[in-house]
Amino acid sequence: MRFAVAARRAAAALVAVVATLAVATPALAYPPVDIVHTEQVTAGPYHLTVGFSTWPVRAMRSLDFTFMPDGGIAGKSGYLTIGGPATGDDGRRSHLVRHPRKRDAWGLDVRALDHPGTYSFGFAIDGPQGHGEGTLAGVEVLSQPGPPLAISWTVGSLPGIALIVLIAVAWRRTRPAKQPLFAQGVRRTS
Repeated sequence: MRFAVAARRAAAALVAVVATLAVATPALAYPPVDIVHTEQVTAGPYHLTVGFSTWPVRAMRSLDFTFMPDGGIAGKSGYLTIGGPATGDDGRRSHLVRHPRKRDAWGLDVRALDHPGTYSFGFAIDGPQGHGEGTLAGVEVLSQPGPPLAISWTVGSLPGIALIVLIAVAWRRTRPAKQPLFAQGVRRTS
């Protein structure tokens, strides 16, 4: 009898765990990359589609970039150079790597451009058709959304400052260092 009850409880627990995992697994997966705007670039013999997950692009706002050559990325490699107000004269050059959530394309995951202005994306691709270079120029990055950072930080830090003041006032009123060890009227025995 006890064995039957224990077996039923174990089976019910196993069913609950399996049902939880079956429901939770899709919810825990990374969301797909939603491309809302694309631009076309020709890099020598290669035609490249540049995708943006947010359009228009705003400074200090994270977004995904994808770079998809015609025919896929298999057998190809290359470099990406980002030029603009925050990158200096030479720009930032890096290898083209697979996007972590869109494995069939190169890309940048959750990247933000820090300053507004005009940016360019330069591509140097090596593959079965040889070497090719191309540039996507004139990508306008608008000002950051919302209020300026100084105002945001000031408003955001007010609750912390208020908490520190409250603790200081409470500490000063109670003065724990000056409180007697024993309450008035209680006699110490030695």
